[in-house]
Amino acid sequence: MHRRRLLLLAAFLTLLLGTAACASEADESLLSADQTRTGGRDTSPDSTEGDGNQANDTLDWEDCSFGECAELDVPVDYDQPDGPTLTLSIARAPAQGERIGALFVNPGGPGGTATDFVSAMEFSLPSDIVEHFDIVGVDPRGLGSSEIDCGDNPDPQELYGVDYTIDSPEDTTALLDVSQEYVDACEAAAGDLLPFLGTENVARDIDAVREAMGDEQLSYLGYSYGTAIGQMLAQLFPDRIRAMVLDGVLELGPTGVELATAQAAGFETALQSYAEACNADDDCPLAPDAIGAIEQLQAQVEQAPIPADPRDLGPGELSTGLAFPLYDPMLWSDLSEAVANALDGDGTDMVGLADQYLDLADTDIYFAVGCLDSDWPDTADELLAAGKAAAVESPHFGEAIVNDYVRCAIWPAEEEPLPAVTAPGTPPIVVVSTRNDPATPYEAGVRTAERLESGVLLTYEGDGHTVVGQGVECVDDAVTSYLVDLEPPEDGTTCE
Repeated sequence: MHRRRLLLLAAFLTLLLGTAACASEADESLLSADQTRTGGRDTSPDSTEGDGNQANDTLDWEDCSFGECAELDVPVDYDQPDGPTLTLSIARAPAQGERIGALFVNPGGPGGTATDFVSAMEFSLPSDIVEHFDIVGVDPRGLGSSEIDCGDNPDPQELYGVDYTIDSPEDTTALLDVSQEYVDACEAAAGDLLPFLGTENVARDIDAVREAMGDEQLSYLGYSYGTAIGQMLAQLFPDRIRAMVLDGVLELGPTGVELATAQAAGFETALQSYAEACNADDDCPLAPDAIGAIEQLQAQVEQAPIPADPRDLGPGELSTGLAFPLYDPMLWSDLSEAVANALDGDGTDMVGLADQYLDLADTDIYFAVGCLDSDWPDTADELLAAGKAAAVESPHFGEAIVNDYVRCAIWPAEEEPLPAVTAPGTPPIVVVSTRNDPATPYEAGVRTAERLESGVLLTYEGDGHTVVGQGVECVDDAVTSYLVDLEPPEDGTTCE
């Protein structure tokens, strides 16, 4: 179980905290009017029998480091199918036995690449799944072959090196200045493409790959932000879904501030779970008051940075460094040591945790999607006021997490908020929700399962962000039975 969690951690840790950013004025190298790379594609659904055999796979698969790889050109704007195109990167690990079909997987983000996730999934998923399914990853538009690049001025360390907990006019100015600089860089780099990078188009891209592979239907396993892609797939193409599992749900429908506020509450829950474990452990250097030690450190960095290598530990680095280890209990001991060392005058370990988080995220696509998919305040002042309000219920994370999205209040592309979907006409959609998930709160999964017309809730009574394929036998057995045999668990099933 530990080996699997270590392998998957880098793929999963790209969700919603605020290690994010960018996307703007279109780089013309991403746009092409040439749709001949795959021999073209008919926009009508394929008419294969859906028995696991591919009647008309038009993709040109080649061996690659991820297994087999291909590319597909799709419209930038699906309302203009004959207009400019962009190129999707695709990878698959072919079924090792009798093929049922394709299982599309996505690790989350926005910003997680699905192509390199395929090899991790081939290793970690139960053998019955790997035997019967092609494991397929499609990099969301803006990544892979269509990658956008907002440059490095500011770079992520600069962007997250300012104080997101506003205590003075100087804090406000620093945050707004670096945010505006970042937004301007993204607009200069990819502005023409920005309106077309949202999740609805990502879902349409996956369906286009399904069609190009010659399959009548697809199965889908999405983690974290990947659950938003899954929900839109189910809403748009209910008859093309064979089976769907959503793990660590990003709830659709709430405003951006509401989502960020709920996420902050999730991190508070995870922090309390961590603190309880630390306080009960005689070997934890922060026992018997882990929360008190963290609050002492937060107050200290507000007064002056703590010396560290390669840069000093300030409020921005601390906010990011505190959040990263809460994704997985395997990192809790690292968090304890980093806090203890910082209180002793050396912030290097905490800065290291922050940089690990920043290195995992693609900051050039996160805001491009997040600012488009949700409804945000019209002004930066309104958003910063929402950050203060979030801090009342989530004192350790609320303001920093909400204020990270100040970029969305000044984003150049007009938002197109995703609706709360019910996905009528789909087969059962199994929603897996972890009780102490920091990034996608448990209650979001409960509400989503209730709202979906065919939702089935599977609860994991545990810690960490997502669980499928990480060695929890009860969860993996339930998911395998559904994906392979189309036998979903009973709604309300609980695993421990």
